[in-house]
Amino acid sequence: METILETKNLRVEYRPQGRGQPKKLAVRDLNLKVEAGEVFGFLGPNGAGKTTTMNVLLGFVNATSGAAYLFGVDVRQPIARQRIGYLPELTYYYKFLTAEELLRFYARIFGMSRAQADERIEELLKLVELDSARKRPIKTYSKGMQQRVGLAQALINDPDLLILDEPTSGLDPLGRMKVREIIQRLKNEGKTVFFSSHELGEVETVCDRVAIIHQGELKVEGRVDDLVETHQGNLEKIFLSIVGYEGRSAVAAASVTS
Repeated sequence: METILETKNLRVEYRPQGRGQPKKLAVRDLNLKVEAGEVFGFLGPNGAGKTTTMNVLLGFVNATSGAAYLFGVDVRQPIARQRIGYLPELTYYYKFLTAEELLRFYARIFGMSRAQADERIEELLKLVELDSARKRPIKTYSKGMQQRVGLAQALINDPDLLILDEPTSGLDPLGRMKVREIIQRLKNEGKTVFFSSHELGEVETVCDRVAIIHQGELKVEGRVDDLVETHQGNLEKIFLSIVGYEGRSAVAAASVTS
């Protein structure tokens, strides 16, 4: 099985914001490995280091020490960007553009011919269920529609690896279901998907394996079924226990009933 994404003792520290302040340790000696065709859930509370790790993988942030690899190539070296698709948590597009215009813009960035772009745009608009809205300005789209057009732009180059930062953030249940269905279809096509999420039920449904980090440190990693069996609880219970909220919840419940 080909290793698509890997980190080895990855460490990221940020400079102190004020004099006398300590450095901020965002990622602490992180070791991960994602194989081809996997859907891998990268979990943790806000500020755990998920986005920082993704930024290192994408070349936006330099690691303090350790290494990260995509397709076996160190991310500090020129790599095959044609094989990567990325959706950030907070997307911003020129909202006067239509979905079709936006996708054509990204197709040109990747050097696609007009014929290639036409074919790919048709395919993607159907995949994300925006074919009927293709001529409407993005500013008229709902949050869920904007997220789906973001997924389409991340897929325009038919990437082998898709990196998604909170792809269902702010979506209603229907919007989350549609994104989940798209991820499942990509998995069926043999794509590798690496994504962060706070929606633990979705993660439990679509992911082959997950990793949970807290305060920049890897706490647990493995197949969802194995973790549930080992920890004798669902993914939500495991997550809350790892990040230290289980006891607080019990105390709060006791105070309410007393």
